[in-house]
Amino acid sequence: MPSLTWIVDLADPAHTSAVGRLRRSFADAGYADAGDSPTADVLLVWVDRPLADSVLHRLATTTALVVLAGSTLELGDPDGRLADRAGLLLGSPTPSHDIRVRAGTDAPSVLQPAGHAHHDATHLGEHVHVVDRVLTVDKQLADVQVLLTAQVGLVAQPVATWRPASKLLVWSLGTTTAATDSRPVNRLLMQCLGHVLGEPARRPVRVGLLGYGAIGHEHSRAARAVAGLELAAVCDTSQQRLTAAHEAAPEVRGYLDPDDLLADAGIDLVVISTPPSTHAEWALRAIEAGKHVVVEKPFALRTEEADAVLDAASARKLLAVVYQNRRFDPDHLAIKRLVEGGRLGEVFQLETFVGGYGHPCNLWHSDEGVSGGAFYDWGSHVLDQILDLMPGEISYVTAANHKRRWFDVTNADHSRVTIRFASGAEAEFIHSDLAAALKPRWYVLGTEGAVVGSWRTETVVARSDIGTLVEDVLAPADSPPRISLHAADGSVTQVATPHAPPYEFHQELADLLLLGLPMSVTGEQSRRVLSVMEAARASAADDGRPVTPR
Repeated sequence: MPSLTWIVDLADPAHTSAVGRLRRSFADAGYADAGDSPTADVLLVWVDRPLADSVLHRLATTTALVVLAGSTLELGDPDGRLADRAGLLLGSPTPSHDIRVRAGTDAPSVLQPAGHAHHDATHLGEHVHVVDRVLTVDKQLADVQVLLTAQVGLVAQPVATWRPASKLLVWSLGTTTAATDSRPVNRLLMQCLGHVLGEPARRPVRVGLLGYGAIGHEHSRAARAVAGLELAAVCDTSQQRLTAAHEAAPEVRGYLDPDDLLADAGIDLVVISTPPSTHAEWALRAIEAGKHVVVEKPFALRTEEADAVLDAASARKLLAVVYQNRRFDPDHLAIKRLVEGGRLGEVFQLETFVGGYGHPCNLWHSDEGVSGGAFYDWGSHVLDQILDLMPGEISYVTAANHKRRWFDVTNADHSRVTIRFASGAEAEFIHSDLAAALKPRWYVLGTEGAVVGSWRTETVVARSDIGTLVEDVLAPADSPPRISLHAADGSVTQVATPHAPPYEFHQELADLLLLGLPMSVTGEQSRRVLSVMEAARASAADDGRPVTPR
């Protein structure tokens, strides 16, 4: 991979840190960090003040490809020498706002939207939202290639240009900390740099779905919607479910035998949505067939099974990751933003609850031998959220189960897991089908404040076939809770719950496999969640004794 030297000189320390995180992303993606080496393949400059004469001389004499990022072209060269080399006559910057970045007239195929002649290499989609300013361009020379644009009024303004004659890539996005931290910005910069370096366009990741139950349609929609993924095949042992899959995506190949899916050379990645007790088996078989794997929750029922999957994937340089979709829930994202922003101070107590009073479902979710038990079902979601918010070292886990009412299913009726961290902080998760009174979804205490996540009761109103009113009351867990921030002075603020972009997990999946950008969810994190669930089951079986996760 090419080597990069970074020249960064920004007034805002937070913005400098954001560029540092981007630099690490490039290193994770395989670009060698050349430090200050004069022989680097690429010289990337990100400044918001006039460049020193020594840097201008280096840019004028280097044989490396030069990238001018952020405000560099606007503020780094008041005399306009770099703009002349870039073949651009600059206008004025717009205020920062939500812009839609689209493929330019000279965009490589990897940046073209779906439906374009080069749609087989798409990874941009119709457009990408970025909150940033646009540096307008009044004129450009004929030999300047426009890779990306953003609309300003009725004019498509270039935000990424490449001039082969001067080996200069202008990337005028990333002028703020938020814009530089934006994953779409990272993705587009990496794509443009790869293009000008002559890297071959990557075809979409071809996805096969193993199992088309309740979650299968969600994976089908995502694989068809996300730029960089392509739904290729679906397999289910039920002809009825396979028919449902074809109704949503008639063009995909369908299999009743899983062996046929794994033998399909036109599949790069298999999404495993079989019952939990079979996750590890199918993941290993898919890896042996040379496929990347996405596993539904939980990862497996035992940590040694997860270790075997991760080891096999690592040995073959393949991806093994778990679909931790609730990492992107609005309430979790809101609380994570508060925690990481220091609004709570040091978090030392975190309590979570999911449940109500009612008979559990009669599917495999309630069969301990298949699902792993009550700790593994909702626990796969909520314990992952807890460990995302509190990633510190765990000292031990204690747990308890109650079986008092629903004897026709094998899962516990009520369960509790408590995690004790080495720092002394604690986290608790309760799941109950015997809770006639609900606890808050979230109760988080910090040294500077607290968060409460309150359940909502929502009703879906519709008409019956004969026109009468029909009301469907949603279970509390089917609606995002309301989040309130409680300050030390007694004030209470309702917190906005930001929605992640649609199919964010699947977009990160495409970014990793096509560009090398790291995912926020990793297989190792889900293995850690599994180790806590396994420790909880052992603790509950031994009268609540403390168990250290493996």
